[in-house]
Amino acid sequence: MATETIVPFDKALAAYDPAMGLEVHVELNTNSKMFCGCPTVFGGEPNTQVCPTCLGLPGAMPVVNAKAVESAIRIGLALNCEIAEWCRFARKNYFYPDMPKNFQTSQYDEPIAFEGYMDVEVEGETFRVDIERAHMEEDTGKSTHVGGATGRIQGADYSLVDYNRAGIPLIEIVTKPILGAGEKAPLVAKAYVAQLRDLIVALGVSDARMDQGSIRADVNLSLAPKGSDVLGTRSETKNVNSLRSVERAVRFEIGRHAGILNEGGKVVQETRHFHEDTGETTSGREKSDAEDYRYFPEPDLVPVAPSREWVEELRGTLPENPTAKKTRLQAEYGFTDLEMRDVWAAGALPLIEATVVAGTTPQAARKWWVADLLRRANDAGVELAEVGVTPAQVAAVQALVDAKTINDKLARQVFDGLIAGEGTPEEIIEKRGLALVSDDGPLIAAIDDALAAQPDIADKIRGGNMGAIGAIMGAVMKATRGQADAGRARELILEKLGL
Repeated sequence: MATETIVPFDKALAAYDPAMGLEVHVELNTNSKMFCGCPTVFGGEPNTQVCPTCLGLPGAMPVVNAKAVESAIRIGLALNCEIAEWCRFARKNYFYPDMPKNFQTSQYDEPIAFEGYMDVEVEGETFRVDIERAHMEEDTGKSTHVGGATGRIQGADYSLVDYNRAGIPLIEIVTKPILGAGEKAPLVAKAYVAQLRDLIVALGVSDARMDQGSIRADVNLSLAPKGSDVLGTRSETKNVNSLRSVERAVRFEIGRHAGILNEGGKVVQETRHFHEDTGETTSGREKSDAEDYRYFPEPDLVPVAPSREWVEELRGTLPENPTAKKTRLQAEYGFTDLEMRDVWAAGALPLIEATVVAGTTPQAARKWWVADLLRRANDAGVELAEVGVTPAQVAAVQALVDAKTINDKLARQVFDGLIAGEGTPEEIIEKRGLALVSDDGPLIAAIDDALAAQPDIADKIRGGNMGAIGAIMGAVMKATRGQADAGRARELILEKLGL
């Protein structure tokens, strides 16, 4: 296979205009599958969450999951879509090695939601991403290719199929071509998927875990000569499962397409695999057009016809738009743009909001969640919300700091205890002996020892060098295992020195 020429990003954009299309698949968090009653719990033993319907056995009849329909409508409304008064399912036919009935029940020309939009801001510029459709379908099973070096079917010794995922409810959200982004195209793609994920989480219809595949993106990209109004041939990079990878996939495909076009070649309409380790894509299969799937109406399912009353009732359940909420809370909390960027990147805003409601200040809540607890979550390899500390506990620890029962250093030990399940903050302070030493007796003894051990430092302080007091404070803190009340200790040091 000939080595592909990859044109540098800036040179590619000097000659070509990129057009993108994003297809985002969202696994819904319903208790049962799209067309049967099998559970949808992630990580079950292979082929234990299956039944005749999702295994495609003869005579098994599907039934639509009402909760999935409700979630689809709420997603459509949140994306400013029109909701169909009448829609139906179709069979999408082609070879599915991991779909036992060998077709996917999806929606084709009659989706439940269509003609919407989402505004995305990138580096101070707003891009409107038009939504073509959001339709309901079912997920496929999962193939594991054993042997070989790549984990793909090529070169594998054999393949195993787990049908637990087959039939899990999916919403596929398809954009119209995104034009005019130019050099910001990779960032626009990343920002759109990030904002869509935040919206999905706010709606409560999916956990939107990209690392577990419950939300994944297909990145379509084409190039056209600068100033041309004709779209080029597209490639589709499948199942990209991180925000960083969405950006990298767009950037790489721009360079790859430009290399082909510069050499007079033709871009093949195909699917591509994205490689996390290299940031490159490789060929999958030639991409079919819609007519190749031989869609036809699903004969075993009745049409879905949501009443206008139900649609409006669901509209009333929509949460505040996450982007608008972010702007509002930043103003209310007084966070700088940099502080809010860090909060947003950490996924900490809901936790900070709950901590403020529990009774602490926004800055204190931000300090603990973004500075201390985020590090612990990263070290443990878990999401911030799963670190083992609740917003109410963070507020309680900060209240103890404010009351001078403990200081920030000791508070970190309290968080250690909370994560270890040692009880309430107060119980942990008592068990570990963490309370600040504020009684004058022990403090004076520690100060006397520190001054006697460092007479030259004491002379410097008497001479007006107040910066030198830090050495005495350090000795006092060491003697009291960091539990001295710093404010009271400083007062006593100055008293001792006649200042």
